[in-house]
Amino acid sequence: MAEPTEIDSHGPNPRDDTVESPVQATAGRQSSPSGHRSSGKSQSSTKSLSLSGSVFEQIVENERGYANEKYFMPCDEQEQTRLAILYQCFTSVLNGQPSFQSIPRNAKRILDIGTGTGDWAVAVAERFPNAEITATDITCLQPTDVPPNVFFEIDDAQEEWTYTEPFDFIHIRGLAGAFSNWPAVYAQAYQHLKTNGVLEVADFGTISLGEPMGDSYLTIYNGACASAAEKSGYPLGLDHMKKAVIENAGLSIGKSRMFDVPLGTWASDPRKKVAGKMALIATLEGLESNSLRLLTRHMDWKAEDVRDLCGKVQGELMRPDARPFISCHFTVARKLPI
Repeated sequence: MAEPTEIDSHGPNPRDDTVESPVQATAGRQSSPSGHRSSGKSQSSTKSLSLSGSVFEQIVENERGYANEKYFMPCDEQEQTRLAILYQCFTSVLNGQPSFQSIPRNAKRILDIGTGTGDWAVAVAERFPNAEITATDITCLQPTDVPPNVFFEIDDAQEEWTYTEPFDFIHIRGLAGAFSNWPAVYAQAYQHLKTNGVLEVADFGTISLGEPMGDSYLTIYNGACASAAEKSGYPLGLDHMKKAVIENAGLSIGKSRMFDVPLGTWASDPRKKVAGKMALIATLEGLESNSLRLLTRHMDWKAEDVRDLCGKVQGELMRPDARPFISCHFTVARKLPI
């Protein structure tokens, strides 16, 4: 695999702590092949989404649609557009590769947890036509025109995994704040990996400013979201990527790496400008997505106050002298022979 682009214009090099994303699905759509499972101050309402004969209710709060009562991120059309842009950003950071760790060419079974719009799963299915790609999410956002070897399932990874055959590669990306019990998720990943199989976890850190602004609106935003998430029982941050958390599940960390991705086109490197432009769009669109449910439900904020803060943060990030960036983290772990 080509080495990922080192997105680090604002300062130090990326840290390398190497230790040595209707379809075929189980929710009312075409059944999966063998080896798959046997089967606050928020103004809320519901609307139904119909797909291939199945009906999925979307909860509407403060004009945004959500998959359930727990997950803080929306799943509406606006969020789907953001996820598609975010996927392209990750691809740029990884120099066009689907993952930080090379997926073995002979991989037969690959699992994508929290697939979202399914972009990663589809791309991997096209690259590995002989592999069976299972991609899960708590709601149905995926396309209908997909390769025959990708299978989408409606599923919550915090519940028991009932796959009958193990996987060569398990992929988890952008799910900070999605789980209340990451150790349990990792334990199931360990259980459902083949010996020498790989787990890759990728996530973004918090937004930072290259030029500090003192008591900035961004500082207020980051602090309020972190407090709300902690109160909800689904904390944000990157604690789930710590070595001890993953290795306690029986996995062995192979390598970890962090890249700083510029937000905007202020970096001099043309490749960084491409990644930075997409990252800025995804970040500006994501300010409301990341904060609206958290702050209205758990911090007693009004929706208009959340949106007002998001607008002020956007203004700070767009300042020519701000040089904002966000850290992008990858951790690769393996199930070693006993």
